[in-house]
Amino acid sequence: MSLFRRRKNEDDVAVDLGDGDGDELVTDEEGDDDGGGRGPWDVEDEPELGGRIDLGAVRVPARRGMAVRMELEKTTRRVVAVNVALESSALQIQAFAAPRTEGLWDDLRGEIAESIGKQGGSVDERTGPFGPELLARLPVRTPDGRSGHRPARFLGVDGPRWFLRGVLTGKAAVEPEEAVVMEAVFADVVVVRGSEARAPRDLLTLHLPGKPGEVVPETGAPRPDLDVLRPRGPEITEVR
Repeated sequence: MSLFRRRKNEDDVAVDLGDGDGDELVTDEEGDDDGGGRGPWDVEDEPELGGRIDLGAVRVPARRGMAVRMELEKTTRRVVAVNVALESSALQIQAFAAPRTEGLWDDLRGEIAESIGKQGGSVDERTGPFGPELLARLPVRTPDGRSGHRPARFLGVDGPRWFLRGVLTGKAAVEPEEAVVMEAVFADVVVVRGSEARAPRDLLTLHLPGKPGEVVPETGAPRPDLDVLRPRGPEITEVR
């Protein structure tokens, strides 16, 4: 499965993770780094769920006020991505199988840059808190028909037989002080690779919280896709 193939047949489902009105997501609000290093983590290193949400292949740390949306493939109802939104920023998370002896991120950065360039965008590679990352300017069409761009940061971490990708949009893509919280969320993700044989780049299985294998019913939600050029979440657009 291609990591960046355009998908036309997807829905998304908002997940209510709290009691009551659903807009409070209260967990341990101590520091995200306990001094033992920086994630993302493999489940063998962080086996306890703690204050994280079990979504199958990934366990995502909950934060007060954070909204979680699951992207679904329209025809199969399979969960294909996790989106978390907090204040004016959003983070898309996906985990993939990787080779035992080498990572994927070195090759994928070039593929992402080439894909975005072909569609009229631009990419700068730089070093961030997780190592090499991409700062992209994704081409968009504004409501009045003019051309603009949407900034996005592509994060990648190679783990033991898995690869975790994050895409930051909104203020966290361009403002360092706004990025700190979302970077901490990404750093505290735990990946559950599983022991089964998988081809490199296969999407690892995701599910709604605590509901593995459940078929998600049809909803009236809009149908986003996984195209990195599709506007998603809070945006900062420059008109030209």
